[in-house]
Amino acid sequence: MNLFRRLPWFPLITLLIATCSVVYLRALPEFERNLKGWLSAAIPLVALILILVWFGFSRRFPLRARLIGLGGFALTVIGLTQALRLDGTADGRGLPQFVWKWTPSAGSRAPALSTKVAKAEPTSVDPRLAQTTDVSQFFGPNRDGIIHGAKLSKDWQKSPPKQIWRQPIGQGWSAFAVVSGKAYTQEQRGEEELVTCYDLFTGELIWAHADKAHFTQWQGGDGPRATPTIKDGHVYTYGATGLLNCLEAATGKQLWQRSVLAENKLINLEWGVSASPLIVDDQVIVTGGNPRGALLFAYKRDSGQASWKAGNDVANYSSPMLVTVAGKRFILCNNAARLTGYDPKTGEVLLDHAWGIDKWPKASQPVQISPDRLFVSAGYGMGCQLLQIQADSAGQLSATQLWSSMKMKTQFNSPSVLGNHLYGLDDGRLACLDLATGDRLWKEGRFGSGQSIVIDDLILIQNESGTVHLASANPASFQELGQLAALSSKTWNHPVLAGRFLLVRNDREAVCYELPIE
Repeated sequence: MNLFRRLPWFPLITLLIATCSVVYLRALPEFERNLKGWLSAAIPLVALILILVWFGFSRRFPLRARLIGLGGFALTVIGLTQALRLDGTADGRGLPQFVWKWTPSAGSRAPALSTKVAKAEPTSVDPRLAQTTDVSQFFGPNRDGIIHGAKLSKDWQKSPPKQIWRQPIGQGWSAFAVVSGKAYTQEQRGEEELVTCYDLFTGELIWAHADKAHFTQWQGGDGPRATPTIKDGHVYTYGATGLLNCLEAATGKQLWQRSVLAENKLINLEWGVSASPLIVDDQVIVTGGNPRGALLFAYKRDSGQASWKAGNDVANYSSPMLVTVAGKRFILCNNAARLTGYDPKTGEVLLDHAWGIDKWPKASQPVQISPDRLFVSAGYGMGCQLLQIQADSAGQLSATQLWSSMKMKTQFNSPSVLGNHLYGLDDGRLACLDLATGDRLWKEGRFGSGQSIVIDDLILIQNESGTVHLASANPASFQELGQLAALSSKTWNHPVLAGRFLLVRNDREAVCYELPIE
């Protein structure tokens, strides 16, 4: 009985409550992964503080023992602060990642690039060019995450993907755009923000354009986030600090540049400009920043002259897209607190639908489901909605919510539609939604803050950890068909499939694979 009374009940009960709380949190099926991560880290920390306070005041131990114990703990904490440094986040949940101070940073791994001379054009056409297709912008040829006609093999065991090249690359979360056997991306090397052009088949650098710009944020890391857009021999890029470039696709020669945020007296977004440029007719369209006000800016493609600016909201992290919904052609924009649509010629607001919470980021692309329906989704507790869009006699558009759900909580991922079903990462796990009802048919795998694209009747998933997965786009069940150890560190960049050639990259390296076809 005396032994029972002498047990340190306070720390034991504290540890038991903390353990049960964490287990309970992790067992909640629809509780946001980000909030789970932060609370799962905070609960043990609070428990540790309570136990330290108990130890400091407990009469179970002599004063000298308590002082030595607390002093030793304090010295350990001080020692760790001197030996460790903050190295961004471990994953998309935003929890800080600490590494030893002598660990090389991601920015030191990629060698410096020469930006002076463009490589000469090849004298002959690579025969593999016939096996490619152009992906001239972010998130697929039509900015909807769908690839048609690839005819990929479904058996990677029998016919594994073939690595074509692998090499270091600068920091940043840009994806590749591919046109005529050239792969364009953006990256950070030192204090220079680069637009780079590589040979798709060899990985050799063809040219690089450099701007003195450097965006960094402790959670999101360094470098540009947006993906180049290619049109009529020109490359349009939007840097993380708001520099809009128009370059010659063949040489990288700068034709014009606008500093969108500075010219419009806007503050950058918390995690940097991330929206990729959109080409509509003779204009290039980009988003803005803070504070609330104009959020969409149009410039003439040939000269960079400002055409119009529109909107009254805070910009966000998804990219504008051109759609035709309810018989009306307009630019669709997923903003901090609203879904809006604009006339491409004038910037007139045609659609204004309130949705989501402006305190949290939206990085997912809206999805056109049918000629008159749109699907929107986000992480951070916002979930998803299916909207019916109608046009009145004056051409103004209105949105009616058909259903809302927490069954598709996209974060960095943008879902894609195939038939009557939607496929995307619901809080880090691949899920299939029935669009008629909003019911989730299945939810499998663990892909973190990764990316996905639909390829014919397949889904290709870029895991946040760097691996690439091939799965069947089957509403009946999840079936993984293949796995590829492409990268080995945090990967937030979108994968790009140009014909048979798969390009993946992160903030450390890039790799190109030739995928087997049927």
